[in-house]
Amino acid sequence: MNFTKGEVIAINKPLGMTSFCALAIVRKRICVRLGVKKLKIGHAGTLDPLATGVLVLCTGKFTKRIEEFQMHGKEYTATIQLGATTPSYDMEHPVNATYPTDGITRERIEEVLKQFVGDIEQVPPTFSACKVSGQRSYDLRRKGKDVELQPKQIHIDEIELTAFAPETMQMSVRVVCGKGTYIRALARDIGRALDSGGYLTALCRTRSGEQRVENCIELDGFEEWLANQTIETNEDE
Repeated sequence: MNFTKGEVIAINKPLGMTSFCALAIVRKRICVRLGVKKLKIGHAGTLDPLATGVLVLCTGKFTKRIEEFQMHGKEYTATIQLGATTPSYDMEHPVNATYPTDGITRERIEEVLKQFVGDIEQVPPTFSACKVSGQRSYDLRRKGKDVELQPKQIHIDEIELTAFAPETMQMSVRVVCGKGTYIRALARDIGRALDSGGYLTALCRTRSGEQRVENCIELDGFEEWLANQTIETNEDE
């Protein structure tokens, strides 16, 4: 492997860790192995701390291809709690409102999901990295400021209802989508379309482009994986 020339590494990001932190761990361990102080590395699509799954990292000259990798289709599995919302549309914040769930059935959910397939508009979560007047939206929200974000065009290829438990009002879905889709916002919008509320209780990115979660390197096993790699260096670069 030649990390300066450029490599693509897919790791399974652990629960509770930011994408930047996972990237920093990988960078530090590669630098130690190479005996260098710095290495250019970036990721092709952020995962929230409460999400797990495929995080694609590009090193060296392959960082120029990050935008290309970001355009690749992605697949997620998600669990949504119906009947309530949180400010961030996931479990980072406590429930701030509850809603009736009368009349929510598996059949009704499957019918509602159809309206989210194709080219749709989606308002990003205000607890997100979207910029407002040069500042991150989540920074403004954490300072107690109101934020209004404009809807963005996204594309969803497939939504499949994989489970529904009427007794707990939890549903699980598989989503295949394009760049810029917020699954947290999708949970919010599904809840609204059911005349109720919804927020994420679990999220995993199972695929990004050709990279699948079952083939990813576990972060706690990255050092061992790295030790087993043959490293090439370019002295003239």
